Amino acid sequence: MSEIVPNTIILGDAQEILKKIPDFSADLVLTDPPYFLDKLDADWDPQEVKNITQGQVIKNLPGGMRFDPDQGVRLQKWYQKISQDIFRVLKPGGFFLSFSSPRLVHRLAVAVEDAGFYIRDIFIWVYPEGRAKAQTLTRYTSVEDERLSYWKTPQVRGNYEPIVVAQKPPEGKLVDNFLSNGVGLFNFSERLEGNYFPSNVLMTEKMAFLPPIFLIPKPKKEERGDFNTHPTVKPLALLRYLIRLTTQKGAVVLDPFLGSGSTAIAALLEERKYIGIEINREYYQIAFRRIEKAKQEKAVNSTAQPLLL
Repeated sequence: MSEIVPNTIILGDAQEILKKIPDFSADLVLTDPPYFLDKLDADWDPQEVKNITQGQVIKNLPGGMRFDPDQGVRLQKWYQKISQDIFRVLKPGGFFLSFSSPRLVHRLAVAVEDAGFYIRDIFIWVYPEGRAKAQTLTRYTSVEDERLSYWKTPQVRGNYEPIVVAQKPPEGKLVDNFLSNGVGLFNFSERLEGNYFPSNVLMTEKMAFLPPIFLIPKPKKEERGDFNTHPTVKPLALLRYLIRLTTQKGAVVLDPFLGSGSTAIAALLEERKYIGIEINREYYQIAFRRIEKAKQEKAVNSTAQPLLL
């Protein structure tokens, strides 16, 4: 393989490609890894996922979504190996932001911590949408008992995603590390809705029971692209905010599980560089197409003449 340079996306296995990226070459790692749920494991097959999904809504509960305590164990072992390579690639003090599922976030956080990172926080992305997961018990038994009328499996509707905020240990004091490596601090000029300081709670829209913190719209069809078949596309507004919060312009943002390319596009729009890795050819092609479209739109906007009044 030729040298991996910024503003590149690579088709391949993150476990192999990460080993070929030089030490201290990334300012931020921002990614949405497989959660080992609902067939979304290390061998994520787009066709299998497509067969059980419609947009972002699961139509039924396949075997992969049924409770399996070994899912967390497998995720932790696999993600610790990934995190060890990410640790090497990041600059001292660099942040590692990793989306997770509520049920397995503890396993993911332990994997990251055991790889040498500090766990700084867990951000919560809250949204009103969420699919129901609980199942009625009558499908599992022929016994007719009125006590089962309102009792279901312990799977409530999901209305948030956690984001593990990890940091590679800095060299010396945080301020000295920032001045030397350009990473390791949060940019508090990034005020939120209502001029709030950055918060570990992020929302998609105003909710009566929470203050107006940061309102992040779900990705609409125009943002996703008509051709985008990826089931877990993250909103550009959320990714752009996280990039601005943790990096300076010109920084290199790495996403080892690029999916349909949102992290790379967010980095591009925020005047950062990107490196993306995606193992599935279908998603890689979607990412490439979306990134090229974003480049063209950015070029058009940057060359537009100012309106003279």
